[in-house]
Amino acid sequence: MNILKKRFLLLAFFLTQLSFSQEGVAVYSDYLSDNYYLIHPSMAGAANCAKVRLTARQQWFGQSDAPRLQTLSFNTALGEEGTSAFGAIAFNDRNGYHSQKGAKITYAHHIRFSKGNDDLNMLSFGANVGIIQSMLDETQFEPTFDPIVDGTIKQKYSYFNVDIGMSYHLVDFYTHVTVKNAIETRRKIYTEFEDDNLRKFLWSAGYTFGKEDGLLWEPSFMFQMTEKTKEKSIDVNLKVYKTMEEFGKIWGGLSYRRSFDATQYSSGGSVKDQTLQYITPIVGVNYKNFMAAYTYSYLTGAVKFDNSGFHQLTLGFNFNCKREPYHCNCPAVN
Repeated sequence: MNILKKRFLLLAFFLTQLSFSQEGVAVYSDYLSDNYYLIHPSMAGAANCAKVRLTARQQWFGQSDAPRLQTLSFNTALGEEGTSAFGAIAFNDRNGYHSQKGAKITYAHHIRFSKGNDDLNMLSFGANVGIIQSMLDETQFEPTFDPIVDGTIKQKYSYFNVDIGMSYHLVDFYTHVTVKNAIETRRKIYTEFEDDNLRKFLWSAGYTFGKEDGLLWEPSFMFQMTEKTKEKSIDVNLKVYKTMEEFGKIWGGLSYRRSFDATQYSSGGSVKDQTLQYITPIVGVNYKNFMAAYTYSYLTGAVKFDNSGFHQLTLGFNFNCKREPYHCNCPAVN
């Protein structure tokens, strides 16, 4: 393996330390593109309309085998009351020789304590059941004396897993708690021994304030922790919305992700620490039932593989609206 390939793989490991041994859809910043359902199953059918969201993420343009991810999600409330909901997610994630693809189906239940649409007071529960296939392509490996590495096969392993979560909305406030990979899963793909599943905990919360005919401001955060490795990070976000009477809605924001853990690297004969940090601006537009959003994530720090950053495009469509919007500043629900 040449120096460039080694450098790529080592840095890819560093950049993905928060999703170490990632199983399922990686937790990036795409949830900010009106797509909380992608990481919180309890958000399936929480909105007044059915939602379709398509995302495509590409890292390091111009680099071969760079990480890339595509997701397609759909969720809708069921019946006239909309207390039950259904959702589905399909994804394809590739990073060099490693890839995973899969699908999840979701059931959610919403308990509305408020009457009518005058206010919003809703407690929601949801669960995903998914099947995932991980693959390690060894056919492009250079000859090695490692007995574990065959060098002529594509190792594949399929398995099931479950995500469970809960959400609570109270007028302009919301919070979500989700356990990803809740059931222990064992697989044989990277070693001859069985690997344990890495359970991950997510907690999001936010509040929206302002005037509907002016600017709406939405500060929020998301905390995530991997149980076995104790890796932790936090996203601090701020979004702003502007309603255009003849057009729809335009919005934008900024997200900052910081890890609580550091990775060591050598520089000038000394060992230094670097913490994973992302800065992600986001812009979006809603026109009638359509939405589109673009995010650009920039990695800060001394050790970087490429300065081009990570690009992501989200396209969406809302339909089958079952009720009038709530009288609240709650973009994810209305």
